Amino acid sequence: MRIRRLKVSTARDNDTLHLEDVLDLANTGRDRYGDKGSVDREREVRLKADGGRVHIRRKAEKGKPLSVCQARRNTRIARTRARVEPVFAGLAHLGGQRLRGIGLDRATFRLMGQAAAYHLRRLCSLNASGVPAF
Repeated sequence: MRIRRLKVSTARDNDTLHLEDVLDLANTGRDRYGDKGSVDREREVRLKADGGRVHIRRKAEKGKPLSVCQARRNTRIARTRARVEPVFAGLAHLGGQRLRGIGLDRATFRLMGQAAAYHLRRLCSLNASGVPAF
């Protein structure tokens, strides 16, 4: 997995507001994955209009559990999304889960440095195991 796009915002913004900002339009894959917080009918319509296949997990409404079909769909999506989670764990390992500082520019610079360090660690790991990186 590679980090292709970054978006830094203030702490008061919810992560789900920036889903479209971090999508890599140069990516040839049409599948778009998201977590339960990303559920938004208008967002799904926009992503489908761009030719994407939307795989956003469903969440149960209060007092109404998910159907068996929805639960299976969530499980199928979770298997694919689980391959991305080590990237977030690697970034957290490099510098914690929170960026503390004054200003979005400084936070962006720090996150870009963490992403670069993550990629270098990954490249070293791939080279050590004999896997061609490119």
